[in-house]
Amino acid sequence: MKEMEKVLTTDEIKVLIDNDKTSDKKQFARTGERYYDGDHDIKKYRLFYYNADGKLVEDLTRSNVRISHPFFTELVDQCTQYVMSGDRFVVADDQKLQTYMDNYFNNNDSFISELSDCITDSQVKGWAYMYAYKNAKDKMAFAAADALDVIEVREKDADDGCKYTIYHYIERIDKGRKIIKRIQVWDEKETWFYTQVDGGDIQLDESKQVNPRPHVLYTQGDKKDATYFDGFGYIPFIRLDNNKKQISSLKPVKPLIDDYDLMASSLSNNLIDFDAPIYAIKGFEGDNLDELQTNLKTKKIVGLGEEGGIDIKTVDVPYQARQAKLELDEKNIYRFGMGLNTAGLKDTSATTNIAIKAAYSLLDLKAKKIEKNLKKMLRKLVEIVVDEINNADGTAYQVEDVRFEFTHEIMSNAQENAQIKLTEAQTKQAEINTILSVANVLDDETVVKAICDWLDIDYEEIKDKLPAKEEDDTKKAQDLLKEVNVETGGEE
Repeated sequence: MKEMEKVLTTDEIKVLIDNDKTSDKKQFARTGERYYDGDHDIKKYRLFYYNADGKLVEDLTRSNVRISHPFFTELVDQCTQYVMSGDRFVVADDQKLQTYMDNYFNNNDSFISELSDCITDSQVKGWAYMYAYKNAKDKMAFAAADALDVIEVREKDADDGCKYTIYHYIERIDKGRKIIKRIQVWDEKETWFYTQVDGGDIQLDESKQVNPRPHVLYTQGDKKDATYFDGFGYIPFIRLDNNKKQISSLKPVKPLIDDYDLMASSLSNNLIDFDAPIYAIKGFEGDNLDELQTNLKTKKIVGLGEEGGIDIKTVDVPYQARQAKLELDEKNIYRFGMGLNTAGLKDTSATTNIAIKAAYSLLDLKAKKIEKNLKKMLRKLVEIVVDEINNADGTAYQVEDVRFEFTHEIMSNAQENAQIKLTEAQTKQAEINTILSVANVLDDETVVKAICDWLDIDYEEIKDKLPAKEEDDTKKAQDLLKEVNVETGGEE
């Protein structure tokens, strides 16, 4: 193992990892991850009451349904699919370059999958990373890296302000329940490898023969010891920000989702607890507080300690009020989460394309904000790929030769679309008939050009394919008469 230049000490690395783990930014990112997985705060909801001794105790007899509603999951996945719904998003005018871009990006299923994960991760946690590496075919490839496992060590004099990147992850938990963590420290040239057991001291990874080592190790032929190294010249973690402050998209809708979960769960609990009447038995000696609470929740019987008799009590659950509150919460979740609420678009036969387009307006705005940052990240990825292409093929492509275009698929009213096409066809047919009706006073070229305009056909492309114009009979007779006069020597 070669002598390593100490850029970050192991103590510094440990402090950076520990501080990052407890940072507010990472904590809320984990909250975003929980909510995306359906693990909402409602899952921790508990009921308490004061017993006869005045002590606060957990109520284990009352219904406590805890339902999480995956609005956030839908909002995130909806936006990701909307952004990625187009067929081609990396575009070049040069056909050969376009073929390269298709192979690396547009038609690369592995890249599309990783990019979708990255876009999803950026919304869930506030930011995400794409990691650049050399694949088995010695080509540049990209994979999503968990933002929770990445730490940027920033310095003003570094490119993009990032001097080092720390990537740490749990490799396994051994038989002794010890947590084995792998730690990598990257700069623009090399990578240092470390291990950590159960949060203890960080040690150099003795399993790495070359530590630190350049980003890429090559082997020449069959000689295992004939290796050479290469550094990328940049830290291969390219960040995608959800917004300027790198905040999860959960932030504006979390209180609304929590309120919806609570309202819906409370409604369910009320319907369970009060599905039967309460029998008040008069003349009974009476219940103490604990007995009263237990009997109300279980037997639905309480003693009143007065003159004999029985009275049936029912509880009116405020269903309509809670339903209205749920509908209001749901509306605001989609409003402030900038998503498409498909509930109002179920009857597409009665919903116009204008209404559908209006329903997409917030989602479209959200997608465009994401695409603005996405283009920045993609430009860096394209720069990496273009450099590889130029080095391999001797070309001189530039990043500026490539642009990014995002097209979105939206729902539409099929019946209305069919009617629009029919109307357009009928209009074109009427216009062509009008041209043909005056064709006898126009030359053929003018007529054909007019028809091409209406049919969206390039006249220059078809003019050579048109049949040759036949000469009229009078001109043919005159030409024939000239030929006869020449042969006989006569006069015209």
